[in-house]
Amino acid sequence: MRTPHSLISPLWLFSLTCMRRIAFPLLFLGIGVVLAGPCISAPFQFEATGSLRTPRSLHTTTLLSNGKVLVAGGFGSGGHLASAELYDPATGTWTQTGSLAVARSGHTATLLPIGKVLVTGGVGGPLLAYLKSAELYDPATGTWTTTASLRDARAVHTATLLSNGRVLVVGGSGNKGLLTSAELYDSVSGTWMPTGFLVHGRGWHTATLLPKGTVLVAGGDGNSGALASAELYNPVTGTWSATGDLAHARDVHRATLLPNGKVLVSGGGDSSGIALAEAELYDPASGNWTVTGSLGTARFWHTASLLPNGNILVSGGSDSSGFLIADAELYDPASGTWTATGQLITARSTHTATLLPSGTVLVAGGTTNTGLGSAEVYDSGDGSWSTTKSLTARFGQAATHFKVSGRRTVRSLGLFSTKNNT
Repeated sequence: MRTPHSLISPLWLFSLTCMRRIAFPLLFLGIGVVLAGPCISAPFQFEATGSLRTPRSLHTTTLLSNGKVLVAGGFGSGGHLASAELYDPATGTWTQTGSLAVARSGHTATLLPIGKVLVTGGVGGPLLAYLKSAELYDPATGTWTTTASLRDARAVHTATLLSNGRVLVVGGSGNKGLLTSAELYDSVSGTWMPTGFLVHGRGWHTATLLPKGTVLVAGGDGNSGALASAELYNPVTGTWSATGDLAHARDVHRATLLPNGKVLVSGGGDSSGIALAEAELYDPASGNWTVTGSLGTARFWHTASLLPNGNILVSGGSDSSGFLIADAELYDPASGTWTATGQLITARSTHTATLLPSGTVLVAGGTTNTGLGSAEVYDSGDGSWSTTKSLTARFGQAATHFKVSGRRTVRSLGLFSTKNNT
């Protein structure tokens, strides 16, 4: 018999269906972690820069209008985090900023046209519950204010800024399981309104704004495992329609809009807990997916960033055995192929990657036992990474290796339900 959702513990985020393929559930039960030295390619140069003030994973990062990067919430050694900090690319340093009203992870963060950042949902708070609450961060004052709550409490959902300035929140996991509901946030009125239902309840999916203003939702964790289905949202009519299926069912993958208007989906995991190397391209003109070159390393929980030159940088993640990955790869849309690039200094998963105004990519935090405090910057010009000094509380400067039976452990803990909720 599954434990009711009202009993969600700090294990919640790693007990959802996607975590059947990874070792994190037992990490928070005190299973030991073996640390090994990182693999660093000799030709690459690394320089010290600032470090996160609080080690964290499953946080959000948002590039602000002033060029700084806001990191908010996540999971750390003390549980779900309310703290937030700012990264200044000019100095390479992190400074504390105002804290969220509610500690949370598994949330979303969206930069609004007015320059504020909207944070929605997640899991946290004093009861460690799915959250309806939403907050706004004002870079001018460095403070958070509450705004209208979501209609449905949810986590591991997506939030997409539409062409009309509204924010579309889709799916995720809620109190009764996977959600089919979608809602819109109007930053002018500060209110939410419902906007149709997905055909399939899903979480850990991707949502991509297409050039013509529609939104592509692809894959994710469904009631019977990873999904191959994809759906399109029409903001004019507020309705959803099915589009072509992925060649490979997957969740915890990444989707990136290419300069040519197509969408690249990379990696992820299948229903058997196997990390995928396969990548696919979605063509909005035909509504079909085509297979493209495969990653050199199968992975999920990685990041994917569109670089100024049109290539895609994929970094880190986890493999099928739960080992963290330090490898990084570049996808060339012109040739449809992947090539290896400089390795991360610290292997990491559930981290974030943010393209900076300079064209470099900031990789921050991620998972070890309690979250990483380190951050690294990738220079697309020479394929090198620069990193931070170690925090005292950080399990950094090393790759974390662990391996346990993810899926059966998660099921036996009974911390989630796959019952559909509309």
